[in-house]
Amino acid sequence: MSDAAQPTTAAEVRAAAEAVKAALDRHLEAVERRSGDDDPAVYDAFNELAAAAEDYDELLYERYDEVTPFEIPSPEDAVPAHKGPVDALSVLIRRDYSVAQPQRLLAQAQRLADLDPDSAPHELPASGAVVGSSVQAALGVLFGEYEPDEIASRHKEFGLEEGDSTLWVAAVEELPEPGEWLNSPFDSADQRDVVCRFDVSSVFDDDEMDDLEEA
Repeated sequence: MSDAAQPTTAAEVRAAAEAVKAALDRHLEAVERRSGDDDPAVYDAFNELAAAAEDYDELLYERYDEVTPFEIPSPEDAVPAHKGPVDALSVLIRRDYSVAQPQRLLAQAQRLADLDPDSAPHELPASGAVVGSSVQAALGVLFGEYEPDEIASRHKEFGLEEGDSTLWVAAVEELPEPGEWLNSPFDSADQRDVVCRFDVSSVFDDDEMDDLEEA
């Protein structure tokens, strides 16, 4: 049997449409029976509806080159902040960068390696460490020497260009045992546990410019 993707059939599109209708009914029922602003049943029904609508939209486009006239907001916009007790917390940070100037990055990392050979990654020689043309080695030197906050404030100096970033402060029932989550630090992240979050993205700047143009 061929592994090539098979064309979307009309029956698949119809089934996806029926799934959206069923998800709409479940979402309305959950809303009608909600027990409070943070009812998890409403949250789950919302996610099911969003997933069903996304599947339908994709199949509709593949089969008929058409799109739906509505857009369901992302779950991030719909999840309320955690309002329960906070006995312990976990801070989750993600910052994206592009390597805009590799030569600047390499030069800065080499300078650090020359000043302090111990700052070089283990795979490099301990004496007279040379970063060479390895961006991976340069990043190992850079992030081994500086805290992430300092790199964020000096990213242009290191030849990096900022992308999106986010910081989540999430409530946890109790602190895990030392080393327990180090191999998979973000697997347990749940937006329903987030007490507060801070997002930085150029898309927000674009939205502000659109608002100014419309005004």
